[in-house]
Amino acid sequence: MQARILRDAAGDLQADHVLPQGEVAQEFQRARLDGRPEFDAPSGKRLLDVVADGERVVGQRQRMGEAVAQPHQVLDLADRASVNELARAWSGPLHILVNNAGVMAVQELTLNSDGHELQFATNHLGHFELALGLHDALAAGASDGAGARIVSLSSSGHLRSPVIFDDIDFRFRPYEPFLAYGQSKTANVLFAVEATRRWAGDGITANAAMPGGIMTNLQRHVGGSEYMERAQAAAGKELPLKTPEQGASTSIVLATSPLLEGIGGRYFDDCNEAELLERREGQFVMSGVAPFALDPGNAKRLWDVSLEMLG
Repeated sequence: MQARILRDAAGDLQADHVLPQGEVAQEFQRARLDGRPEFDAPSGKRLLDVVADGERVVGQRQRMGEAVAQPHQVLDLADRASVNELARAWSGPLHILVNNAGVMAVQELTLNSDGHELQFATNHLGHFELALGLHDALAAGASDGAGARIVSLSSSGHLRSPVIFDDIDFRFRPYEPFLAYGQSKTANVLFAVEATRRWAGDGITANAAMPGGIMTNLQRHVGGSEYMERAQAAAGKELPLKTPEQGASTSIVLATSPLLEGIGGRYFDDCNEAELLERREGQFVMSGVAPFALDPGNAKRLWDVSLEMLG
């Protein structure tokens, strides 16, 4: 089954048109836009959405006098104790895990408490360990016959760098913020490839998503909205920006579309399976996937290396 048939199902990128019909998709959209990290849909489906700045979102809504759905929990993806605490605290089945939170282009080489480069530790290792800790819950969620899904948020930034296995933590090569970011985003795709290979027998599949260019707090290390405005001006039509709703649409499709039942190990942008590129053309390439990000050998090696890094 070719996932490209999603093009007909998705239509344009307006969230109201992208969403597959069904209560899980509709509730996921409301949860995403409300900043809720977890929800129980009427069908009994349970989702955990690992979002960036969730505490800030909750705080803003509380200051506005709005009700905030419970439960929510602060998670530091660069802190193994925080990741393991969340995984241990999870009770019952889990049907959808969205590994969404991340950090981009930290300007100086920064290591987490375990000595690993911060972007790789946050964007890959934190989500990797969380998924490992939640495997049994996902397998339990898959036991109802519909399967369980992991959405791994990547980026077109992965085109900037493969995973440099011999020097992931920049011990020898000069640190460059966007190379480090690209490496971590490639790791997000490779995780989806290997997780599907290892866990499909348990009913668990994983796919990677490129949300698009969106002005969010992700750009805080490179100048915030001014960076996105400069990039858009430099790129012209090459860099179309999306609203947060449009940016969430690909994740929603991967999490909920019946067209993707049993399908994993792939990379999607604009709600469709991405084109495999032969090379990166230009500075602002927003679509397509690099062969090194889908390579099964790279995916297996990353899994093994990640386990070693976690000790």
